Amino acid sequence: MDEAWGPAVGLRTHWCGELRLEHAGARVEMCGWVARRREHGEHLAFVDLRDRTGIVQCVVDGSVDARAEQVLRVTGTVRRRPEGTANAHLATGEVEVGDCTVELLAGAEPPPFPVDARADDVDETIRLRYRYVDLRRERMQRNLRVRAAVNSAVRRAMERQGFVEVETPMLMPSTPEGAREFLVPSRQRPGSFYALPQSPQLFKQLLMVGGVDRYYQIARCLRDEDLRADRQYEFMQLDAEASFVTQEDVVGFISEAVLDATEAVTGERPAEIERMTWHESMDRYGVDKPDLRFGLELVELTPVFAATGFRAFQAPCVKGLRVPGLGAGITRGRLDALTERAKALGAKGLVWMRVGEAGALDSPVAKFLSAEEQAALVAAIGAEPGDLLLSVADEWAVACEVLGQLRNDLGRPPVHEGPYRYVWIVDFPMFVGRTEDGRPKPGHHPFTHPHPDDLDRLEPDPMGVRSQAYDLVLNGWELGSGSIRIHEPALQQRVFDLLGIDEEEANRRFGFFLTPFRYGAPPHGGFAFGLDRLVAILAGEENIREVIAFPKPQSGTDPMTGAPTAVDVAQLAELGLRVLPPKA
Repeated sequence: MDEAWGPAVGLRTHWCGELRLEHAGARVEMCGWVARRREHGEHLAFVDLRDRTGIVQCVVDGSVDARAEQVLRVTGTVRRRPEGTANAHLATGEVEVGDCTVELLAGAEPPPFPVDARADDVDETIRLRYRYVDLRRERMQRNLRVRAAVNSAVRRAMERQGFVEVETPMLMPSTPEGAREFLVPSRQRPGSFYALPQSPQLFKQLLMVGGVDRYYQIARCLRDEDLRADRQYEFMQLDAEASFVTQEDVVGFISEAVLDATEAVTGERPAEIERMTWHESMDRYGVDKPDLRFGLELVELTPVFAATGFRAFQAPCVKGLRVPGLGAGITRGRLDALTERAKALGAKGLVWMRVGEAGALDSPVAKFLSAEEQAALVAAIGAEPGDLLLSVADEWAVACEVLGQLRNDLGRPPVHEGPYRYVWIVDFPMFVGRTEDGRPKPGHHPFTHPHPDDLDRLEPDPMGVRSQAYDLVLNGWELGSGSIRIHEPALQQRVFDLLGIDEEEANRRFGFFLTPFRYGAPPHGGFAFGLDRLVAILAGEENIREVIAFPKPQSGTDPMTGAPTAVDVAQLAELGLRVLPPKA
């Protein structure tokens, strides 16, 4: 990532981190915080001055009253460090600033933790309580620059492809069919509420009806969901929509933006993003967000045991997973833990086998398998001595999902470790499962267009219909999702009918959104991906909180501001609200 700090102006002539040997002899003025002070007797003092660009050593003749994190303006002359004193760990390590005069701009109390890498070991709540101090650290400064570089690259890519940036409302009607919303009471209409947007989905589709044709926005979205490493109440996403396009076009637009962003940070452009159908992803990796950085692919074993007498393998599907080398030293306790994990994930059980010399199988169930079945298993799964083989027999979806989770448990590296392996997952099922009354449940949202080749199957076989929905995955993290939308009112009502939503209910729930489609809606589709997640991976972080300036911890309570807080009774009265007493 190229550093672009801009000119140093105002109270300074240079940034701390930009000084090099070519500046030797120059008289400079710098501003920053005291990173460290060292006294050499009464006649010499060293002050390491830090700003957002880095640290430089300043030499003061005589003593200096400068304490950690005080804000200084230092004036001096750049010179080469004395022989043998260069610091290879600093970008400015070959030079120092001598003959310094120091001006105190602001005092500082002792910081609550060291403003360096040692703060990584400080409790996160403390770091977030004093986030304004934490942000001074090199790691946090770099993360924010990575974020800015990604945003800038994404904007340039979208504008180059003809997209127009449009801001959509932050106050909108409640649409509770999605994730849990944050509600905002209306002062002028007591008892009525706005919702903060979970996404700009409805408005960006209306922009297509309005002829904008290609829209994008780096949008702030809010969801009242439990927090975790890749989820915050507030998050930023690249949101895009385009008219008169196919799925292939949308995938191309977004790929260009993502690859540009990656190149802007790493200096290298990844290869063209590969794609995979949802069925292939589940069949090979057991998940719909596969991590392609490591092997351990699932193997189809159903034909091997088609005529088996072993009752545990008499199932619609038998899947296997080969873990190279793990069988040699694995303990029985860990095997039992893997079995319990499989059961917790929904399997009836887990069959494990250790591969010995000459392919012999060591397992409590080996005696129930014929020699032919054992040989066929070893051949089908590619087993070698020392391997551990895991098998699940069940419905196809269960067998895939259980082994897919075990695959991640056993082999997945930290999400930020290279290389960056993007993959598009396409052809998702239109519906996933059924409600209690037997109706299909939408796999994406009810405005997703069915695959054109499957339209005739919509009523007779809805569970076999594919959708034109697509996800972008990076290193096993889902970055985002999108779809081609239904723009024909008749087709939309067919989908609603399957979901048990008649025309009257559709108008009641979605009327403000559906009515414009009667006035000429173009074919359109779009996508949105989480910028926080992309930035975290490119910055080498496991948690998106490390790439957000002021995040919330997992508790959801802000240690710095104390939010959420109670409000004055008068404010509530003005809104027509009253807080219920806490439950006993």
